[in-house]
Amino acid sequence: MTSDNKLLSVSPSPHIKHPDNTKSIMLDVLIAMLPALIWSVYVFGWRSLSIVVICVASCIAFEYFYQKLMKKRITAGDLSAAVTGVLLAYNLPVSVPFWVPVIGAFFAIVVVKQLFGGIGKNIMNPALAARVFLFCAWPSILGNDAYFAPFTKMSPLAVSVKGLDTVAGATPLASFKTGGISDYSIFDMFIGRIPGCIGEVSAMLLILGGIYLMVRRVITWHIPLSYIGTVALVSFLFPKVESVHAFEFMAMEVFSGALMLGAIYMATDYATSPVSPKGRIIYGIGCGAITVFIRYFGGYSEGTSFAILIMNLLVWYIDMFTRPKVFGKVKAKKVKEKE
Repeated sequence: MTSDNKLLSVSPSPHIKHPDNTKSIMLDVLIAMLPALIWSVYVFGWRSLSIVVICVASCIAFEYFYQKLMKKRITAGDLSAAVTGVLLAYNLPVSVPFWVPVIGAFFAIVVVKQLFGGIGKNIMNPALAARVFLFCAWPSILGNDAYFAPFTKMSPLAVSVKGLDTVAGATPLASFKTGGISDYSIFDMFIGRIPGCIGEVSAMLLILGGIYLMVRRVITWHIPLSYIGTVALVSFLFPKVESVHAFEFMAMEVFSGALMLGAIYMATDYATSPVSPKGRIIYGIGCGAITVFIRYFGGYSEGTSFAILIMNLLVWYIDMFTRPKVFGKVKAKKVKEKE
């Protein structure tokens, strides 16, 4: 055997290797979300960081102990649980009591992720499913009264901010829901000087993180652009608040709420989104249409979480109808006609 033959090896598929792995991809996602976290600390105070730490620590702990209990391979160190924790925290108001993110972490990791087989096998985004579960279970804690005006500083170690000297503030979407106009400008919404959840307020920094993920090829443009584009188009053609210009209302709908966070960081989840470019565009359009429908006609001012979860359940059908044709494969009907 020559020295050249020693370079040959026989192994099962896949035969094409790539340096990227789960840990490197999740690290990129964490880096992309870091600017929004820094901004949330600046706007809401250090308590937002406390919520993030609790969520991340709880998610990693639940994943580790569940896999240890079930004698499965420990994957708590691949950073996927950490990403789920950050996303869960980003979908919570800074005023939430500390026990709420712990329960949310348990639901996200154990119920939505691990009981379905672990990473890559869950049919819904764990962080979004936990957020909706918490909202339905404790609506008074996560309702409109839970949001505070920007730069309302809160103690990072306060178990609950109830009763503290804080100033509640209606989110822009809550104002639109009642047919009114938000007190905040489009620029405030874009940079993040508005009430809202911990990681959703700064559209600018979320977009910046999305650009980083696209440059790193962690995500593609198909889902974010089709999702945000659909919301923008429908909002422009059918503005809900007639007292403002259609373009202004469209900008307010796009830059407020959890749209940027959902479209860039959660709708693009590998396990719960279509695999083909065509399927991703259909998926994004569906998310956008449902988001606007819930915002306009639903009882809840925000529709991003529900829209993504609904479309998560339709991914299998989208993949089935949009999967590319296998080269050289002939349909059975055509084979029979030839015979």
